[in-house]
Amino acid sequence: MFDLFPGLPAGTEMVILFFILLALRVPVAFSLGLSAIYAMWQIGFGLELAGDLIATGITKFSLLAIPFFILAGTLMGSLGIAERMIRFFRVLIGATPGGMGVVGTTVCLFWGAVSGSGPASVAAIGPMIIKGMEEDGYPKAYAAGLVCTGAALSIVIPPSIGLVIYGVIAETSISHLFLAAILPGLFMGGMMLLTLPFAKPKAGHAASLEKLSPMPHADKSYGQRLWLSFKESFWGLMTPVVILGGIYSGIFTPTEAALVATVYALLVGGLIYRTLTLSGLYHSLSNAAASSATVMLVVAYASLFGWVVTVEDLVGSYSGALLGLSGNEGVILLVIMLILLIAGMFMDAVTVMFICLPIFMPVVRELGWDPVWFGVLVMVNLAIGLITPPVGINLYVAANVTRLPIERVARGALPFLLVCIIGLAVIGAFPQLSLGLLGPTN
Repeated sequence: MFDLFPGLPAGTEMVILFFILLALRVPVAFSLGLSAIYAMWQIGFGLELAGDLIATGITKFSLLAIPFFILAGTLMGSLGIAERMIRFFRVLIGATPGGMGVVGTTVCLFWGAVSGSGPASVAAIGPMIIKGMEEDGYPKAYAAGLVCTGAALSIVIPPSIGLVIYGVIAETSISHLFLAAILPGLFMGGMMLLTLPFAKPKAGHAASLEKLSPMPHADKSYGQRLWLSFKESFWGLMTPVVILGGIYSGIFTPTEAALVATVYALLVGGLIYRTLTLSGLYHSLSNAAASSATVMLVVAYASLFGWVVTVEDLVGSYSGALLGLSGNEGVILLVIMLILLIAGMFMDAVTVMFICLPIFMPVVRELGWDPVWFGVLVMVNLAIGLITPPVGINLYVAANVTRLPIERVARGALPFLLVCIIGLAVIGAFPQLSLGLLGPTN
């Protein structure tokens, strides 16, 4: 039998082949699938088993949340809900110190509770926020970096597609994960605001609504503008309340919440804002289908990869090696975080979770760490990966939106990368920041 790496176990060969295919720029999903099928062939299992494994991997009820949350976020961007929300926050806090920088951070965090997808958030709200920040005197690259980082936190702030996938892999309550991620997500947003004083808006620019693009009702008083913009954006602002309120009150599950969010977006766009058109609906459906297919294809082939990992007992050997590194839990946690940070530089969050979590979760259980806290920590870490070269996908989306070179966008994101790493350390050092809302029983 042909063997690429003689003398090595099939599981180890699979991991090496996976990274070689990535280096050759083979798409992540196919790198997973091809390396897993090669390992299955080496082990001697019939490839007819692959179809059953793929079907088993993607036919999980919780995973239904992914395409519907993506569709809900896409609809809310195309139906004008995002634009109305930005307008409201511009009126509410646009004249405060930091101006559109504060608005941009706030909207990104708020939109995270609507979209749940980092790249989708950059595409939906990035152009409006970056344009406003430029008019307010901020460098374009810095504005792009802010949007990249704020959108990356979409996988932290509930409802988060990343937390749904983590809950499925780690067999942990998705509702508890959503609740635990609220305070860390807000904390990371606060860390972003610390960079604003160093951005140095251009001389002669002040954070003033009058200096930004013309807005409706500009001739009215602040109170009138605030009330009118609130009325116009009310149904969009209610989206997180409907989604999270329904989950935590027990009306529906996180998976059902994704469908509720989609129906809610259609009702708001069709009956209230009347911005829903057949062509717009078609484009939203096609864009959401393409994004969902990308994610689900990774999930499908990751199930093959995970099966080989289990059969070859890579989990036991790798997690055992990890535990043997040191008797100090802090050192082990630091090593895990470094592995996730490095992996996030080269792979998307979904792939990293499917590859790494089966190895890390036995370590988490062995050391008695709370899997909910660890899940939030993983999400913050992977959010940093979305803004870290060379494969920080949010940077590429922002470069496409702004027409700036990827290098300039990456430099603009550097201040946020630094404060996010500090924030990650704080969340890791103080688990109660994540677990405080869960109560003493959890």
